[in-house]
Amino acid sequence: MNDSADNSAQNQALSPKLDFKTKLAYGAGDLGPAVTANISIFFLLVFFTNVAGIPAGLAGSVLLIGKIWDAINDPFVGLLTDKTKSRRWGRRLPWMLYGAIPFSIFFFLQWIVPQFSSDRSANIWALFWYYVVIGLISQVFYTVVNLPYTAMTPELTQDYDERTSLNSFRFTFSIGGSILSLILAQIVFSHIADRQQQYFILAIICAVISVVSLYWCIFGVRDRILAFEAKRIQLEESPSISFFEQLKIVFTNRPFLFVIGIYLFSWLAVQITASIIPYFATDCMHLTEADVPTVMIAVQGTALIMLFVWSNLSTKIGKKVVYFLGMSLWIIAASGLFFLQPGQLVLMYVMAVMAGVGVSTAYLVPWSMIPDVIELDELQTGQRREGIFYGFMVLLQKFGLAFGLFLVGNALQSAGFKEAVAGQSTLPVQPESALTAIRFAVGPIPTVCLICGLVLTYFYPITREMHAEILLKLKERQANKEN
Repeated sequence: MNDSADNSAQNQALSPKLDFKTKLAYGAGDLGPAVTANISIFFLLVFFTNVAGIPAGLAGSVLLIGKIWDAINDPFVGLLTDKTKSRRWGRRLPWMLYGAIPFSIFFFLQWIVPQFSSDRSANIWALFWYYVVIGLISQVFYTVVNLPYTAMTPELTQDYDERTSLNSFRFTFSIGGSILSLILAQIVFSHIADRQQQYFILAIICAVISVVSLYWCIFGVRDRILAFEAKRIQLEESPSISFFEQLKIVFTNRPFLFVIGIYLFSWLAVQITASIIPYFATDCMHLTEADVPTVMIAVQGTALIMLFVWSNLSTKIGKKVVYFLGMSLWIIAASGLFFLQPGQLVLMYVMAVMAGVGVSTAYLVPWSMIPDVIELDELQTGQRREGIFYGFMVLLQKFGLAFGLFLVGNALQSAGFKEAVAGQSTLPVQPESALTAIRFAVGPIPTVCLICGLVLTYFYPITREMHAEILLKLKERQANKEN
């Protein structure tokens, strides 16, 4: 590394506050994963059933297998990033640097429909295994770029309120990426009639965006990360702890278990709703496929605006109160969606806006809690293990999500949902039993998840005062080591 980079890193180390440029670059790192993940959440199940012609139960199984594998590899990648040593890039950035391009390639490969056999039944099973294999590889590279990114938050700043601010930048890009992906989908769907071509072109655009945004983040936060690494390496490190001992410590950290639960229930509600909304809009509300992104934009646009409102409010009234306010509105909206009828479009958009208010707190609050938990662990053990904490948080969240999507897919199939035939120009009319299953997935099920998340948030133990005490004790320990 050259002298100018060294000097820049040292200057960053002397400044306790993050500058706007660094916050912006960090936020950009979530743009690519958000664009690709959002397209997958909203459209991959629909793509499997309505474009590739895979039955809903099998389509749900593809998502289940991919998410379980994704969850399994998370803690191992997290542990490896904790142990990575690079003077030029630090612990996290090498993974993002070398994983960005493969990540975009395998994301794209999920959105093509190969023809393996002229026999429809044989072709469906061939497609099933194709999407399983590509999905497994794609999830590996998603973890390789996204988990190190999320683990950087406590390395960029140790300030309690600035972490909320930093996460507001992150989720501005995350929600902005979601909105961008929906706008792109609406443009592509409106101008291209063929369904296979729609998703082919959309996947190419999203893959390019993901690479550009990840490299923006890598080079934008590099100096700050290297400054943190230089300071961390200077301190005397405690003896390493085995992987299984780390598991024991992670799962005996009581606040961490609360955060896992809050995040699990929040995002289970988010992603089950997101995956079922396209079916709800077209089959229950009788909208066209081109109208579907507009409904989602109403949710995500509101979430983006409210992100800044909640970020400012959290410094005044606390994270827990913010979470309660946002989720309460979302619960009202989710409950109301179950009773909506075709033609009640204004009411549908009102509920979408109300849901967006709550969705923003699901983005902001749980991720702002994790760094506090990591510092409590550091106080108790003498080690910083951001990677394993983030890895296991995402692992359990993905297990729950995978199971939820599997249930949704199989519930639709059990209710008589009719998948499209590949290449078919019109969608089949769904029976009443399938419409009822869709309504339950869009309303009552997310409502139950959100209520469970509220209960856990109420009992979450780390307050602003407790966190300040943790940091004070860590500084005293550091001062004693230096002396």
